[in-house]
Amino acid sequence: MPANAYSRKKQPDLVRRALLDEAAQLAMEGGLSAVTVQAVAAAAGVTKGGLFHHFASKQALVEAMFADVMERFDAEIDANLPEEVGEFGRFTRAYVETLLGGSETNVGETFDMLSAAMMTDANLAVLWSDWLRLRMERHRDTDSDPSLEIVRFAADGAWLNLQCQGRARSSAGTIRERIVAMIGQQPPAIA
Repeated sequence: MPANAYSRKKQPDLVRRALLDEAAQLAMEGGLSAVTVQAVAAAAGVTKGGLFHHFASKQALVEAMFADVMERFDAEIDANLPEEVGEFGRFTRAYVETLLGGSETNVGETFDMLSAAMMTDANLAVLWSDWLRLRMERHRDTDSDPSLEIVRFAADGAWLNLQCQGRARSSAGTIRERIVAMIGQQPPAIA
């Protein structure tokens, strides 16, 4: 009996992963407009019905793709966290290094494209805001100082400038170093 869709063992996790990976690849090559239900399904080797089994709509697929990229971005930040657990600006330092540094897991290009899309997609902007709020809650003890928010804003602005100029994030070396230097030492407590 030849192998076909009816005789193969179903592997929903692998299918979902393939759909997310193919959607990300299409988005990197042609922007979000290239992420059509038909194109993603064809690239992943499933039917449109198979795609809809995992994602109720194109928007649900895009949001899942964004969440997936944010998980990988978050893992890179965690990998860049300084060893010293209580260090002032610990998360901010890792955020800047990840945002403006080279990407170890190649999440950078997908992150860049989806982040640009976030500026015009309210649902993606909410996902970003939720991600950032949760990270700031997790790192409240080391990164709640307002000066660190300014540092993160500076990193975001540098990232956006690189995107607008079509420059690779790896070209941000000097500016990244200057922004990291802005973290400095914890300011004295006000009595």
